[in-house]
Amino acid sequence: MLLLFGRTVPLLFTRTVTSYCPSALSKPNLINSVFIKIAKINGATTHSSSFSSASGQNTGTMPERRPFVRLPTDVCPVNYGLCLKPDLIDFTFDGKLEAQVEVIQATNQIVMNCADIDIITASFVPKGADEINATGFNYQNEDEKVTLSFPSSLQKGSGTLKIEFVGELNDKMKGFYRSKYTTAAGETRYAAVTQFEATDARRAFPCWDEPAIKATFDITLIVPKDRVALSNMDVVHQKPYPGDVNLVEVKFGTTPIMSTYLVAFVIGEYDFVESQSSDGIKVRVYTPVGKAEQGKFALEVACKTLPFYKDYFSVPYPLPKIDLIAIADFAAGAMENWGLVTYRETALLIDPKNSCSSSRQWVALVVGHELAHQWFGNLVTMEWWTHLWLNEGFASWIEYLCVDHCFPEYDIWTQFVSADYTRALDLDALDSSHPIEVNVGHPSEVDEIFDAISYSKGASVIRMLHNYIGDEDFRKGMNSYLLKFQHKNASTEDLWDCLEQASGKPIAAVMSSWTKQMGFPIIVVDQEQQGDDRILKLSQKKFCASGPHNGEDCPSWMVPISICTSEDPKCSKLRILLEKSETTVTLNGVGPDQWIKINPGTVGFYRIQYSSSMLESLLPGIRDLSLQPVDRLGLQNDLFSLSRAGMISTVEVLKLMEAFVNEPNYTVWSDLSCNLGVLSSLLSHTEFHDEILEFIRDLFAPIGLKLGWDSKPGEGHLDALLRGLVLGKLGKAGHKPTLEEARRRFKEHVEAKQVLPADLRSPVYLTVLKHGDGATLDTMLKLHKQADMQEEKNRIERVLGAISAPDLIQKVLNFALSEEVRPQDTVSVIGGVAGSSKQGRKAAWKFVRDNWEELYNRYQGGFLISRLIKLTVDGFAIDKMATEVKSFFESHPAPAAERTVQQCCENILLNAAWLKRDADDIHQYLLQRKAPPV
Repeated sequence: MLLLFGRTVPLLFTRTVTSYCPSALSKPNLINSVFIKIAKINGATTHSSSFSSASGQNTGTMPERRPFVRLPTDVCPVNYGLCLKPDLIDFTFDGKLEAQVEVIQATNQIVMNCADIDIITASFVPKGADEINATGFNYQNEDEKVTLSFPSSLQKGSGTLKIEFVGELNDKMKGFYRSKYTTAAGETRYAAVTQFEATDARRAFPCWDEPAIKATFDITLIVPKDRVALSNMDVVHQKPYPGDVNLVEVKFGTTPIMSTYLVAFVIGEYDFVESQSSDGIKVRVYTPVGKAEQGKFALEVACKTLPFYKDYFSVPYPLPKIDLIAIADFAAGAMENWGLVTYRETALLIDPKNSCSSSRQWVALVVGHELAHQWFGNLVTMEWWTHLWLNEGFASWIEYLCVDHCFPEYDIWTQFVSADYTRALDLDALDSSHPIEVNVGHPSEVDEIFDAISYSKGASVIRMLHNYIGDEDFRKGMNSYLLKFQHKNASTEDLWDCLEQASGKPIAAVMSSWTKQMGFPIIVVDQEQQGDDRILKLSQKKFCASGPHNGEDCPSWMVPISICTSEDPKCSKLRILLEKSETTVTLNGVGPDQWIKINPGTVGFYRIQYSSSMLESLLPGIRDLSLQPVDRLGLQNDLFSLSRAGMISTVEVLKLMEAFVNEPNYTVWSDLSCNLGVLSSLLSHTEFHDEILEFIRDLFAPIGLKLGWDSKPGEGHLDALLRGLVLGKLGKAGHKPTLEEARRRFKEHVEAKQVLPADLRSPVYLTVLKHGDGATLDTMLKLHKQADMQEEKNRIERVLGAISAPDLIQKVLNFALSEEVRPQDTVSVIGGVAGSSKQGRKAAWKFVRDNWEELYNRYQGGFLISRLIKLTVDGFAIDKMATEVKSFFESHPAPAAERTVQQCCENILLNAAWLKRDADDIHQYLLQRKAPPV
C-alpha cells in the first residue's frame, strides 16, 4: 500500500521541524514515499504517552502491548465461496459464505475474525454427512472475533461452513465502504468499494483474516445492472438476478491462493481505457465517467511496468488481467489488491492540460509501487505483520528502479535521496524512533509502525543492500526467493537466506544490524597524508538528533562503506565493511591536492562528520559542481542535521548554503529549500524572522532570474519542477518582482484571459494567498468549487493555509471540515495552515483540540489521525508546548498515534533547545551579511 505520511499529492513532504516543506509545492509526488497501512484500532486499551527530552535521555517508553492471541489452527479455509449483495441506498449489504474448510483437529467450535457484521445463520456440512447447525455465536468485539458453537464435535476432514450475514457499507474508508461521487448532472451517488489491509476484510465477511491463512476465493456480486462490478479476477458470467429486473449476478473466476487482505471488489459507475502489455496481460485503467482520457498515462506506465518486473524477477505476472481504478474517497495513496489495484484519484489520473509535472511523476511512482507488490507481497506474502516493512520497504525501493527504467529523464534516484533517504534519517535520529522490524502482536499495533521508518528507511537499507550485493546477484536471490515461496508466506530471514546464497556475502548478519535495532551511525572521518598515500581513520557511533550518543552501551552496525576521490567522483576507489567501532584504511596513490568523499552516491544509511580539513577540501566541489549532485545534496543535508543536533553551529550551514548559488540541479535545490523551510519555521518564533526570509530571497533570486516564468524550448521535466519550486520559494518569502508577476498572472487566470500552466499554479496560488486578503481567499475558494479535477482541488487545498489574517485562517480551518473537502483531504488543509506561519500553527492546534471528537471519529484512529497530529504540532519550539501536547493526548487517547505523539513532543523539545543554542549567532550572522563593508 502507498501511505500518505509524506509523499503524496494531497500531503506535502515534511521534515523534522516544519509542518509543510515549502519546497514541496512543486513536488508533491515525492512527499514520499510514503502508503499507509490501515489497521483497525477498535477498542484498543489506552495508555499515557511519554516522550524524550532534548538532552537525548529517554524519559519514557512505549506502553505495554495489549494481549493478543492468533486464531486457532484447528480449522483452516481452503476456498471461500462468497456472495455479496450491497444496497447503495440504505448502505447495507447481505452476504452468503460457503467456505470449503479442513478440520485439522476435532473441535465443537470455529473461531474466525468478524467485525461490524451480524451473523444470521451458520452451519457446518461435513463431507458426506448431515448439516450441523451452529447453536450460538459469541462475538469478542475487542478482538474482532466470533466463536461459532456446535452441538457436537466437528471431526477431522473436509467440509463446508455456511454463514448468512448482514453488514453496513460504512463511511470510514475501510472494510466494505461507500464512496461518494457526483455525476455530470450534479447528482450525488455512491460506489461500494473495499480497503482490507491490514485487518478489515473481517468487516465484509467472516473470515480467517491473517496473512498466513491463505485460500482461494470465488466471488459473486449482486449489483444494479447499470453499474460496473469488479473483483480480483475476470468475470466468468453475468446473468439477471431472479426476483429483481434491476439487478444482475456477476460471478468472477477463482483466484490463486491468497491472503484475505488482498481481496477486493468495487461496484460503481466508471469508464475505462484498455491495452495489453507486451507479455500479453490485459490492463485496464478505470476512471470516473467522462474522464477516460485521464487514465491513459497510468495505462502507459502499467504496460511498461509489468514486463519490466517480469524480466527483473524472472517470474511472469500470475493473473490474466490487472485493473487500476480511481476511488473518490480513499484514505491511503493506493492499495495493491491482487489484480484490482485501488488508488486515490490524484495517484492515478493525469489530465494532459491540467496536470503538473510532479503529478505525472507521482502517478508513475505509485503505479510502480503497487505493481511491484503483485509479486512481492501478493505472490509471496509476509507471514505476519512484523515483516510488513519488507513488503513496503521493497516496493518503495523498486518503484524508483521501475520509474528510472520508464522515465530516465526524471533523474529519480537523486530525488529518492531527498524524498526517502534524508527523511528516514531525520525520523530515525529520534529517541522515540523504532527498529524497522517491530514485533507486532495485536493488529491494532500495525498502524503505529507504518511511517517513514518502515517505508523510507526500509527502502534506503534495501538500496544499500542492493549496492553492496550488486545487481546481478541481487536479482538471482530475488528470483530464488519468489520461486521458493510463491503462493506461500515468508519472513525477512527467508529473503536474507536467498540473497546470501546468491551472493556469498553475510547478508543476514549485516542486515539484522539495520533492521532489528533502531537508529543509524555517524561515521567520523579523519585523514593523514603519507607520501603518495592517504591514511583514513574511520569510526562509528550512534547518531542522535540531540547530539552524539556517548553512553557505554552504544550500538554498532555492520556498515558497507565506499570511498571515492576527486580523480573519479563517480567511481568507488575502495569498498570496506566496517564491522567494529573503528578502523584505519590506506588509499594508495592519492596526492595531497585530491579530496576524499565517503559514501559516493549517498547510498549508505549513515551521516558523516569529516575533520575540518577534509570538509574544507570538499566545499569547492559544491561551487565548481565537480561533486555529483547527489553528493552535494548529501553533504549539505549532513551538515544541516549536525547543526540541529548541536554538533556544529547553524551559521556554518548558512555559509555553506551560500555556496550553492550556481547550483543547477532541481533535487539539490529541493533539499536546500526543505532545510531552509525548517529554519524559517524555527525562526518564526523569534523577532528576526524577516532576516531569514531575506536570506532565502538572496539565495533563490539568481536561479529564479535565470529560469524566468515561462518554459523555454528544449526544457524538460526537471526544469518544470525547478521553476515551480523556486518561484514558490521566492513568492512565499516576499520577493517583490515575483509577487507582482504572480498577481498579474493570477488575475489573467481568474479572468480566463491567460490560463496558468499547471506547473505554475501551485507557486502562483501560494504567493497570492500568502500576501492576499479576504477577496483573494474568496477567489481561491471559488476556483476550488469550480474545479472538475481532484488534482486541482488538492492543489488549492494545500496552499489555502498560507493566508495571513487570523479571521481568514479560521475560515480556512472551518472549510477543512466542510462538505467541500473530501474526508481524506481535511488533514492536508489543516496541515497547510499549521505549516504556513506561527499564527497558523497556533490556530490549527486549537482547531484540532476543539474538533477532536469529530476528527477522531472521522478517521477511526487510523493512520490519518497520526498524520494530522504530526502536521499540526511538529513545528512548535517552546518547551511548555511539549507538555501541553502530551497532556492533551493523555486525556484524549489515540492508541494508533502514541508513537507519533512521542515523536512530536521530542521534536518540540529539540526545536526549543536548537533555538536557545543558536538563535543569537544566527541573528548576528544575518545582520552582518547586510552590513555595508567598512
